[in-house]
Amino acid sequence: MAQIPNLDNAPLNLRALREHSQKELINILKNIRGRKCLVVDPKLGGSLSLIIQTSILKEHGAELRHLSSDPIQTDCNKVVYLVRAQMDLMRFICSHIQNDTSKGLQREYFVYFVPRRTVVCEKVLEEEKVHHLLTIGEYPLYVIPLDEDILSFELDRSNKEYLVDGDSSSLWHIAKAIHKLEFSFGAIPNVRAKGKASVRVADILNHLQTEEPVNSNDMAVPEINTLILLDREVDMVTPMCSQLTYEGLVDEFLQVNNGAVELDSSIMGAQQDGKKIKVPLNSSDKLYKETRDLNFEVVVQILRQKAMSMKEDYAEMSTTTQSVSELKDFVKKLNSLPEMTRHINLAQHLSTFTSKPSFLGQLDMEHTIIEAESYDICFEYIEELIHKQEPLVKVLRLLILLSVTNSGLPKKQFDYLRREILHSYGFEHMGTLNNIEKAGLIKKQESRSNWLTIKRALQLVVDDTNTVNPTDIAYVFSGYAPLSIRLVQQAVRSGWRPVEEILKLLPGPHSETKRGGFLSSSSYDSLQGASTSNDKVTDGRRTVVLVVFIGGVTFAEISALRFLSGQEGMAYELIVGTTKIVSGNSLTESFMEKLG
Repeated sequence: MAQIPNLDNAPLNLRALREHSQKELINILKNIRGRKCLVVDPKLGGSLSLIIQTSILKEHGAELRHLSSDPIQTDCNKVVYLVRAQMDLMRFICSHIQNDTSKGLQREYFVYFVPRRTVVCEKVLEEEKVHHLLTIGEYPLYVIPLDEDILSFELDRSNKEYLVDGDSSSLWHIAKAIHKLEFSFGAIPNVRAKGKASVRVADILNHLQTEEPVNSNDMAVPEINTLILLDREVDMVTPMCSQLTYEGLVDEFLQVNNGAVELDSSIMGAQQDGKKIKVPLNSSDKLYKETRDLNFEVVVQILRQKAMSMKEDYAEMSTTTQSVSELKDFVKKLNSLPEMTRHINLAQHLSTFTSKPSFLGQLDMEHTIIEAESYDICFEYIEELIHKQEPLVKVLRLLILLSVTNSGLPKKQFDYLRREILHSYGFEHMGTLNNIEKAGLIKKQESRSNWLTIKRALQLVVDDTNTVNPTDIAYVFSGYAPLSIRLVQQAVRSGWRPVEEILKLLPGPHSETKRGGFLSSSSYDSLQGASTSNDKVTDGRRTVVLVVFIGGVTFAEISALRFLSGQEGMAYELIVGTTKIVSGNSLTESFMEKLG
C-alpha cells in the first residue's frame, strides 16, 4: 500500500495542493539539467515522501542522499541541497564544499531552502566563504496533507522556539501557509483565535491579505467558512493524558512518523528477525479508517468479530456448494485479509503495553489529577516514580499535568521535586527543567487554581462514558473531554461570546474577527449546528471549518474532531491544521536538552 495518502474524499481539493507542490519540486530538478545528487535534510525526507514518490525524483535525474556531517559520496558534478533554514545544516553544507575543494573536485552547488531562505543562514555560508559557489533558491513547501482531513506545517520545534527561545518566526510561517490555502479555496471570512500565538497569527494573516489580497470576487462562497486558531499552551492538560483511541495509542507506544510506524517484522508476523518494516497508517487502509478513531477496547472487539465472521465464511465455503456470486463475495472478503492480519498483529502488540499494571496505574493517576481532588496522593505517586527512576519523560508528563491543573506547585514541593529529579536523573537535566519552567509548564504556585471552575463550566469530566456507542467526545480519553475540543465545539456553535468568562481563565488573549467583503457567507455571530443554505458550497457539500493548533495536536483530539464532524445536524466539515502531530512524550521531549 502506498505511503502517499489517498486524498480523493477530502472535504477540500487537497490533491491539487499536493500536485502543485510536486510540480514545483519537479521544476527545480528540470531547471538543473542532467544528473544531479539531491541531498535532502533527513527531517524533510519524511515530509517529501508524502508529496512525491522517490521514483519520480529518479526519473528527473536525481540520485538521492540524506544530509549529514559525512562528505557526499557521488560522481555527479551537480549537488542540490534541499534543506530547512537551520544553522547546523548550513555547517554540514559548508564542510561538504570545503572537503570537495581540498580534494580539487569541481562541482556546481545549489541550495534550495524550504520553505524560504533566511539572512542568518546565508550569513553562515558567507562567513565560511562558500556563498559565492552556490546558486540559492527556495522551495515554498508550507503545508503538507497528511491525510484527507489533516494538514501539517511540519514545524516540530515551534513550541520550544516560541515559549522558551522567544523566536516567533514560526508564526509567520503558519500565517503564510494559511494565506496560501486562501489562494486555493478563497479568503476565510471568520477568524476566531485563542492564545498569544494564535492572536498574533490572525494579525499577520490580515497583514498578508492587505499586502497580497486574495480576490474574493473570484469565488462565490469561500470553501473555508471559519478559521479557529488555538495555542497548545491554552490546553496543556490534554496532550499530557494518555490517549485511548487506536491511533492515539499507536502514537503513544510506537511513534507514528509521516503516516507510518516502523516495527520489527516479527511483530507483523514476518519471519525475518531483526528486520524493520514500515507500516503505513492512513485513510487508504479501509479497516484503519473504520477503527482508528475508536476507543482501543472497542477496536479489539471489532477485530475479533471480523476474524470470527471470516472463519465462519471459510467453514461454510468448504462444506457447501456455492454459486458464482457467493464465491465472488468470498474472494472480495479475502482481499481484505492482509489489512485484517496487519491490524490484529498491531492490536496484539499494543495490548502488551495497555495491559501492564504500570500503564493502568498511570491512567488512574491522570484521572485523579484531572478530578483535582486528591493533590497529596498525586504528589506522592510522582515522588515514588522519581525514586524508582522511571523514565524522566513519564515523570515530567505527570508533573506538568499536576502543575497546570493546580496553577503551579507550592514553593516547598516545587523546590523538593526539582532537587529530587536532579539527584535521581543527573544534573545534566538542569537545562531541561529550566526550559519547562520558562515555558510555564511547571511553576511555583502564586494564585489559586481555576481548574475546577473550567472543568465544571465546560463539562470536561463525563461520568459513565459509553466507549462502544459514544455520545460525547469524552470517549477518546474514557471519561475526559479534551478542553481544546470543547473550545472548538463552542467556537463552531456560537463563537467566543457565551464563554468569554471561561476564556479569560485560560492562558493568553482571544479574538474574533469578521473579515470584510463576504456577503454570501454565514452570519458571523452564529455558526449554528443546523445547516442553512449559506452553509453549503455550490455543489451541495458542507462548508469547511479549519481548526489550526499552534504547537501541535494529538491523534485523540483529531478523533474527537472527526466525531463532532460526523454528528447528525453538524453543518460543517472540520479539517485540522497543525504545526506537528504530537503526543505527551514528543511534546515533553521537545523541551528536553539533547545531551552529548
